[in-house]
Amino acid sequence: MDELLKSPLHDRHEAAGARFAEFGGWLMPLQYTGIIAEHNACRQGAAVFDVSHLGKVSVTGSGAVDFVNSCLSNDLNRIGAGQAQYTLACNETGGVVDDMIAYRKSDENVFLVPNAANTARVVALLQAAAPASIRIENQHRDFAVLAVQGPNSDAILKALALPVGHDYMGFTVAEFSNAELICCRTGYTGERGYELIVPAEVAGLLWDAILEAGVDFGLVSAGLGARDTLRTEMGYALHGHELSETISGLEARVSWAIGWKKQAFWGKDALLAEKSATAKRQLVGLIATGKAIPRPDMNVVALDSEQPIGVVTSGTFSPSLQKGIALALLDTSTALLPEVGVQVRGRLEKFEISAPPFIPAKVRESAG
Repeated sequence: MDELLKSPLHDRHEAAGARFAEFGGWLMPLQYTGIIAEHNACRQGAAVFDVSHLGKVSVTGSGAVDFVNSCLSNDLNRIGAGQAQYTLACNETGGVVDDMIAYRKSDENVFLVPNAANTARVVALLQAAAPASIRIENQHRDFAVLAVQGPNSDAILKALALPVGHDYMGFTVAEFSNAELICCRTGYTGERGYELIVPAEVAGLLWDAILEAGVDFGLVSAGLGARDTLRTEMGYALHGHELSETISGLEARVSWAIGWKKQAFWGKDALLAEKSATAKRQLVGLIATGKAIPRPDMNVVALDSEQPIGVVTSGTFSPSLQKGIALALLDTSTALLPEVGVQVRGRLEKFEISAPPFIPAKVRESAG
């Protein structure tokens, strides 16, 4: 097994007593003081996450936007410079190679943030398709990504003289410690927040400054364990769970990230065929009626017959609801059932079907 990569902030996480886990080939902090405490801090005050394991890919050259638009699913012409967009890289059968955020910096400059484990594959696919005028650079190790999330995120960044208040999915290029900083109104928690992209060499200074500025605003360091419970409460898809090369964007209910009217993009023909025929599976939310905690890969069955109808893709305990919740991929014909059963550790547990998010999303709310 290859040695796991480490964040430029790894020494700081060790000093803070973090527990680590492997994420996409990287050794990243899972938690510091506890997943539930970190989750609640993000919902009620603020949390800072190191998500530097995420990929960073630069696409530059004449016609960069048009090139990316011919490859990825969403339509970059829906946004302008200074805006970001959620999009998919699909395969020829309509499955999802990866989902990512595309930052439109200019017509000649698009910055992509894919998932850690899929970055090399995304880069290879783009390089194979790119004309001579387009340059694709894998900058995975060159940048760090810090996410400041929660209702007090604006106050914390304002204390650091960083830009705040821009629209959701909008970004501003600023300066920190004589280096370029991208500050984007994005996140993976469902809370109002920001993601900051900076050169790896200044990441430690930024982390320290955020922690110091956040002392008066209830800020905590949070690991990827809390990030997962937060995103599951929102029903956000995670590649390898709700999305994969065998699970399409239609099945995962992210068809809003597909530019159906575009002339071409990877997987378009297969997705159009699936759309016209209706997807055979559909992602739904599940809420436990009892105390059961669902986990990925648990079987979902019809209560009347106990026949398999799907599988849990993500499952956890929701600190906000104090109940077990899950995302599950079900046969479309059964997705409208009011209740289903989940086989939890040899027992059949009852769950209500509920469309996510499980709690209200606040990503578009104005600053408090």
